[in-house]
Amino acid sequence: MVTYKIHPIVMGTKVFDKGMMTHQYGYGQPYCIPLYCWYLEGGDKKVLVDTGEMNPIQSDDREKRIGGKIYTFEQGLERWGLAPEDIDVVIHTHLHNDHCENDYKCSNATFYVHENELKTIHNPHPLDFRYLEDYIEDIENNGQIKTVTKDGEILPGIEVMFTPAHTPGGLTVFVQTAKGRAAITGFCVIMENFYPPKEITAMEMEVIPPGTHVNTYEAYDIMLKVKEAADILLPLHEPRFASIDTIP
Repeated sequence: MVTYKIHPIVMGTKVFDKGMMTHQYGYGQPYCIPLYCWYLEGGDKKVLVDTGEMNPIQSDDREKRIGGKIYTFEQGLERWGLAPEDIDVVIHTHLHNDHCENDYKCSNATFYVHENELKTIHNPHPLDFRYLEDYIEDIENNGQIKTVTKDGEILPGIEVMFTPAHTPGGLTVFVQTAKGRAAITGFCVIMENFYPPKEITAMEMEVIPPGTHVNTYEAYDIMLKVKEAADILLPLHEPRFASIDTIP
């Protein structure tokens, strides 16, 4: 069985109300999240999950708030001996701008994107300003996109599951590691969404849906499904991974 090491690379940050992550909880609390690109080391392909932000703010304040270093796309890949043109495969959790701004730099990569996400980025709802089709025009025109229409294996040891909790075409990426099955979530949450504080569990809620979601009830059920299917949970914006080079 092919197994992978997962390298979370911070390629940006956002500062906003914590309630943007945790539905009906944490409102009014300033919160800083890291924006990750995940390098999957193993097998015979150079694989990324998402590509992060194009021009991240690199400041001592932001790095202190997330507890880790912030890189440009090139700097982050260079840490692992890579350049953008070395990347063979990119799997997108979704196409909000902070997850795909560096796509055009991966000139030799094949991109896996759910069909609903492609439809949405070209015709977004007015409420969702995070989509900007400019970021995928190059790879689309170059024929680099492979549309995902069902759950299944992308490469040996790497599978995707359709999880439209945060966006209509969210894909959770399951990765086989030496310590079990890791899930890079297809929706924007932190670890607290999966393991809520007592004031939430006291209301008989096992998880907190994403602060931004397609359908709250469905998002709740999707989160439970992912939680049960994974040995290792990797929420897309969990700050603790900013100080970790390799998982597991």
